Amino acid sequence: MGYKMRGLHFQDFEPERAFHSASRTITEADVVAFAGLSGDFNPLHTDETFAAQTPMKTRIAHGMLSMAVATGLANQMGIFEGTTIALMQQTIRYTGMVRFGDTIRIVMTVKDRKESRNPSRGVVTFDVQVVNQDDKSVVDSEWILMMARRIDE
Repeated sequence: MGYKMRGLHFQDFEPERAFHSASRTITEADVVAFAGLSGDFNPLHTDETFAAQTPMKTRIAHGMLSMAVATGLANQMGIFEGTTIALMQQTIRYTGMVRFGDTIRIVMTVKDRKESRNPSRGVVTFDVQVVNQDDKSVVDSEWILMMARRIDE
């Protein structure tokens, strides 16, 4: 018998069910790699002398880096492995900053679940919060995913 995917199905996502990820520390190397990958070399992220003169007083991570890490943390939980059909939408609101050395994690709470016309899938809406080591929200977002249904039910 081969590997069995760990992903949950549409029916498993009951409203108000919460999922908590592992944590990950954001490093200078993460920011440098993301700047290179994205082409976003804004001095707020890459120039300590410039950033020292801003209200943050130091460089901060890209907001989209925090979201990229959030999607990775979500996938590491295994709940989407082999059962996600599509990420349909993400709505993002940045509520704080991530400094180099901050440790972030996500809390995903099922907001809504809707059946689709196709009996093999359904749409699940999650409220996703990225929180730092102080349990302070740095990103509030909503993710809408199309998920496979278990056919046997």
